[in-house]
Amino acid sequence: MGKFFDVALLFIIVLSIILVMLESVADLNAKYFWEFYIAEWLITFFFTVEYILRIIAINKPKKYIFSFYGIVDLLSTIPTYIAVIFGGHNLLFAIRALRLLRVFRVLKITRYVGESNRLLVALRNSRAKIIVFLFTVFIICIIMGTLMHLVEGEAGGFNNIPISVYWCIVTLTTVGYGDIAPITPLGQAIASFIMITGYGIIAVPTGIVSAEYTRYFNRPAPTNTQVCPNCNESRHLDDAEFCHNCGNKMNLD
Repeated sequence: MGKFFDVALLFIIVLSIILVMLESVADLNAKYFWEFYIAEWLITFFFTVEYILRIIAINKPKKYIFSFYGIVDLLSTIPTYIAVIFGGHNLLFAIRALRLLRVFRVLKITRYVGESNRLLVALRNSRAKIIVFLFTVFIICIIMGTLMHLVEGEAGGFNNIPISVYWCIVTLTTVGYGDIAPITPLGQAIASFIMITGYGIIAVPTGIVSAEYTRYFNRPAPTNTQVCPNCNESRHLDDAEFCHNCGNKMNLD
């Protein structure tokens, strides 16, 4: 039943995101306004019941309410109610924009995707290295942006250092909008160096996270051979007090 509920919830989340995107299309919203409206309320009711039941079922409601997933669940539920309280569809732009918070429902999917937990662990373990890396990139952008401002000047569109730093970030990340471009031979040589450097920089965070992800996969397998007396599941962590499959208390004696 738990698995069925999770699968049904995933389907409803995806459906909700699709409805939010379709509702933003003026022609479709005008033609199927009431269908979108009824579907939104049905989905909101389902999410509201789920949110309330989680608060009731959990041992520490405050911990869930202020957790990441608790906030995501709340953001997934309240926009429809806010729209009603402040006048439905005749709202100010700022109030209407709150209804777009429904798109945060897509974050609810991460709770039901097991691989996302491994990725989050890898990102969390890599955060110190990634922060140092980003700080280094930021320093490079400031230095190279300042240099390009000195070399190109206002004639090349590098009117000030902030704009030059913006150009360096765009170039270093290989985005290349083309709104600003060097015109002097020296500026073009520096730009070429930044472009080549950008390819190497992009690969660094990927390598950091991949190494942590691989380490997570290659960690030693649990040696606990205790079998759950309720469901006969045998794959448990060494210090497990409860079965990860059915939740039954293990016989640790």
